[in-house]
Amino acid sequence: MNYLLSWIIWLPIIGMAMIAFIPRDRSKLIKQIAAVVSGAQLLLAIYLWKTFDQTVGTFQFMDRAEWIPSFNITYILGVDGLSLPMVFLMALIGFIGVFVSWNIDKAVKGYFSLFLLLNTGVMGVFLALDFFLFYIFWEVMLLPMYFLIGIWGGPQREYAAIKFFLYTLAGSVLMLIAILALYFTCGNTFDMLVLMETAPMALNGMLWWGMSAIKVIWVLLFIGFAIKVPVFPFHTWLPDAHVEAPAPISVFLAGLLLKMGGYGFLRFNIGLLPEASAQYAWIFILVGIITMFYGAIVAIVQTDIKKMIALTSVNHMGFVMVGAFTGTVFGISGSIFQMFTHAAAVGIMFMLSGYLHEATGTRNITVIKGLKFSSPRLATLLILGSMAAMCIPIFSTFISEYLVILGAIQVNTIYALIVAVPAITVGYFLWMLRRVVMSDIKPGTKKWDLSNISTLALILYLVPLVLTLIAPWLILDVANPISTFYASLVSGGAA
Repeated sequence: MNYLLSWIIWLPIIGMAMIAFIPRDRSKLIKQIAAVVSGAQLLLAIYLWKTFDQTVGTFQFMDRAEWIPSFNITYILGVDGLSLPMVFLMALIGFIGVFVSWNIDKAVKGYFSLFLLLNTGVMGVFLALDFFLFYIFWEVMLLPMYFLIGIWGGPQREYAAIKFFLYTLAGSVLMLIAILALYFTCGNTFDMLVLMETAPMALNGMLWWGMSAIKVIWVLLFIGFAIKVPVFPFHTWLPDAHVEAPAPISVFLAGLLLKMGGYGFLRFNIGLLPEASAQYAWIFILVGIITMFYGAIVAIVQTDIKKMIALTSVNHMGFVMVGAFTGTVFGISGSIFQMFTHAAAVGIMFMLSGYLHEATGTRNITVIKGLKFSSPRLATLLILGSMAAMCIPIFSTFISEYLVILGAIQVNTIYALIVAVPAITVGYFLWMLRRVVMSDIKPGTKKWDLSNISTLALILYLVPLVLTLIAPWLILDVANPISTFYASLVSGGAA
């Protein structure tokens, strides 16, 4: 048995246990342990990517062990072309996240312990192949994020943390109902590989309260994941959580937790119940388009740069949903690519909003002036990060959105209207840059700029966006087998 995936998941817990025995006043040692553990996890993720067989669409590096045999609950892990980019993304953002959190000085021991626990929860979601195990990891993620926002967040942190908790918990309850329904109707198993084969047949023709059982389960799963994405109208928790969370946790929230919803759409709504996905795809493509336009239009009127970036995430995650439900190889590959590129682009933007607040004492776009004079490094990176979020063709965000648009047009040419969304995005980012960076400096403005370490950490967010622009096959070759498989499922369901 290969234990590589188990090591990737549980290394942060080992680090968390080590931190538990360190006196709380040894903050530097605590940070160093978190850095070493996250670095080791990233090296394992790189090794996983290097040894992954890109020519097959099946799960690889399987870990399997009996856990609770009386209920057919098994510890099963596996990685494929959908989960591999997410695993690498989690490892990379987790590693960078330690260094961008280096200035945390409040309850350092608790912060980094929760940070590592959150790492394990998210990583487990992407690798678990038993529904019960998946649900445990999903819930493990919820608690540390609640405390990271509620303790280390801004003035309204308690409100934002509770709102995040309640929304996510509501989605989790619906998901749990769907999981139990699958368990009791599909042979008393939580094994996802078995359910993918047996669920469509076992549920076929079954009615609950006059409705198709397949559709009921599909909708329950969809709402659970839609809240996490978040899809309009389930998005209202996101701006509050982002604005109040500390910048490194906003990166985790937008870069990884939102991707759990997109991952769920592909893995379960499409991979598990493709017939319902095919039958009602046009409805959910429409919902995705509404989400895209809503996020982009509402972002235009924001004066708080962090809230603007948060609504940009709603816009960009709409692309993930549209791409997933096109049921085309282009669309699904673009959806996976978009989850990867969006995490890096939004990561640098949230970190820059934190540094901008530190430099100027405000996040109000209409107040900050002349950043190119007062903070040239910060201004340069803000321009580059904005260009990545605008999908300018020097970054791979352009390729991911292009693929989604191409997949949508393959389904129906009317969906070409979504090309207006990137145009709106360009508009509000240029509006922000003109006022914050290109304006004249106010007399008496204090000059402050990024340190060498902070500059390097921020540049690391841009590296994968440039690398995957030059070599997009790094993502697309991995994603293509699973995209082809899911596209065949949806086309078969439509038939």
